[in-house]
Amino acid sequence: MGTDSGVFHDRLARVRERMSDLAVDALLLSVGADLPWLCGYEAMPLERLTMLVVPAKEEPTLIVPRLEAPRVDDRPELFRLVAWGETDNPVALVGGLIGSRITLAIGDHTWSRFLLALQNELPARRWHPASMVTSALRAAKDNAELDCLARAAAAADRVAGAIHHGDIALVGRSEAEVASDIGRRLIAEGHDKVAFVIVASGPNSASPHHEPGDRVIGRDEMVVCDFGGILDGYCSDITRTVVTGEPTPEMQDMYAVVSEAHAAGLSAALIGSRCADVDGAARDVIADAGYGEFFPHRTGHGIGRDVHEDPYLVDGNHTLLEAGNAFSVEPGIYLPGRFGARLEDIVVATEDGPWSLNQADHSLVVVG
Repeated sequence: MGTDSGVFHDRLARVRERMSDLAVDALLLSVGADLPWLCGYEAMPLERLTMLVVPAKEEPTLIVPRLEAPRVDDRPELFRLVAWGETDNPVALVGGLIGSRITLAIGDHTWSRFLLALQNELPARRWHPASMVTSALRAAKDNAELDCLARAAAAADRVAGAIHHGDIALVGRSEAEVASDIGRRLIAEGHDKVAFVIVASGPNSASPHHEPGDRVIGRDEMVVCDFGGILDGYCSDITRTVVTGEPTPEMQDMYAVVSEAHAAGLSAALIGSRCADVDGAARDVIADAGYGEFFPHRTGHGIGRDVHEDPYLVDGNHTLLEAGNAFSVEPGIYLPGRFGARLEDIVVATEDGPWSLNQADHSLVVVG
């Protein structure tokens, strides 16, 4: 995403305001989504340390291995770039930038080897996860982020349409073969990377996170297709359930409950609603229909630069939805050893009500 410096300046200002509120002296970001969100650079997961050091008030510094420096879109108005050589000690460089600061927040995905080395370099400090600073800020998407999410969702919709229209054949092919086709379609429709593809057929459709294998898809089976990728740094995630023949009355009835639960969750996803209440709206429909024990997962998760991030729509989460929150609504019912179904869209909380980014057909489509 070609984000301009003004967006990053705004994010940095909000990060520093939250650091002040939480009495955090410095923020340290390495691999993971926080770094590109805040400065536009995504670190490669290497044994060589990359770290953005953001003091509460002074200029941020991005420390990178010298061989990685050409990958950095140098933004001197945002951060000072320091490239370290093979015989340098990057942990000591970070330590020098931290100085006497005591309360530090470090990226949640920072490798443990670097955290341990930094703790040895900087004894008697208070360490916290960076998410305590960044998570709530990242959860409220700005217009540029929502545009990326909408384009990613539209591309995923086109792949779902290819399944519905029979352009991706199912019957007589293995789950793994179909998953590969879906992945190729995601790229063809504009995604830069494939994040995941679940194809779960027959009894496997009752496993929410089934790994596609060599099982050949037969006729008269439920098939759950859950997939997503990354487009301009932002993620898509969609689930559609199809049937390879005329569904039985039981299949139709169960899917109708899933569809009703999805609609209830979507309607409840209003600004000011508790995340737990959105989960409850969908869960109550499923429980009232007698399937409560067969809905084992939360109703949704936030999405952005990570496929799973705040806010999480789950019982016990009393966080209130706010404008710009983007999240999945994905109730499901799974009957062990028999079949299952899930329906998932990405939704944004807006002043005008819930905005569903996905528009692909919600019905239980019959495919060949």
